[in-house]
Amino acid sequence: MIIENKEAVEPVRPKFSDLLAYPEVKERWEKVRKYFFLRESTYDMSNRCNLRCDGCYYFEGEKQFAAENGDAQAWRTLMQAEAARGITYVVLAGAEPSLVPELLDVCYAAMPLGSIATNGFKKIPESIGYKIHISVWGNDETSRRVRKAHNLLKKQIENYKNDPRAVFVYTFTRENIDEVYQVARDLVVEDCQLTFNVFSSPVGYDGPLRHTEQSLERTRQAMIDLVNQHPQNVLYSVYNAVAHTHKYGLHDLYTCSYPRQNPSKDIGLGRSFRQYRTDLSWDRSVACCVPDTDCADCRHYAAGSAVVTARLYRHVNSLATFQSWLDYVDTYLAVWLMGYNKGKNLCSEQVSPPEVTGKAC
Repeated sequence: MIIENKEAVEPVRPKFSDLLAYPEVKERWEKVRKYFFLRESTYDMSNRCNLRCDGCYYFEGEKQFAAENGDAQAWRTLMQAEAARGITYVVLAGAEPSLVPELLDVCYAAMPLGSIATNGFKKIPESIGYKIHISVWGNDETSRRVRKAHNLLKKQIENYKNDPRAVFVYTFTRENIDEVYQVARDLVVEDCQLTFNVFSSPVGYDGPLRHTEQSLERTRQAMIDLVNQHPQNVLYSVYNAVAHTHKYGLHDLYTCSYPRQNPSKDIGLGRSFRQYRTDLSWDRSVACCVPDTDCADCRHYAAGSAVVTARLYRHVNSLATFQSWLDYVDTYLAVWLMGYNKGKNLCSEQVSPPEVTGKAC
């Protein structure tokens, strides 16, 4: 059961200094605020993939038809220009970035903070020191059916167990909720780290992976179960679960900051974020962290890492709400940043997202 925000019964907004009077809260605030300098953009590294998954974001829209620029010097020049305009963190994706390790190496040399989204079938060289997000869409039977890959989870674990860069990202669909318990056990046995994503439908997709309110509720419960069962291996919090399984998507809950939904060029992501295609072009009108997602259905973990964390001042109406936001930011940094270790979650309550835009929780 989600509890309503405390302002419903405590109309007086606490002073920020009162929230920081709790030692564990102040300690967590000081820990996360050091990383407020992070400014991201994303880059499609390759228009090729060694898998072809149902519901794939990349093979939707116009970006899939961009020519692949394999010129290392062109990528080096781009990264240098990105750093010059204030970008401090890169997300390398595409179709499958592991197919162009020489370009990953160029990016890492020029921009040392970042992450790579990969299917994990081919190991990325250890010399590339980015966080590596390995997509998991269920057990091996589901991977065979949805991703046309045999023994994929086994292969992913073989490639990345004992690798401090690796985070396994389990994407919940309507069909694979119950499978997560066994997948989590398999990963924990190998001491792998796990976080969660929620399938967010590409534009026009109405297939069997798309969530319903009922499947979102079941997903939330599974997430919270695993946070409690495996706190050392599961990088997640109760508030992450609430935010990403709400019946409303992230845009309706928090107002998306990415240019695709944000016309402002004055501050934040509206000014700084770009989503580069494989030909090194970009289009502000469609720029977001996962292009061609149906915005109304977006619950993607990558989107939340920016959209939810940017809403600090919506989360200072009560102690529980602020603790929940700190848990979310702590989770985000542990998932996306090398060398950052997640702390113990501060709030175990299911606090509802504040100020739902034009809607009631």
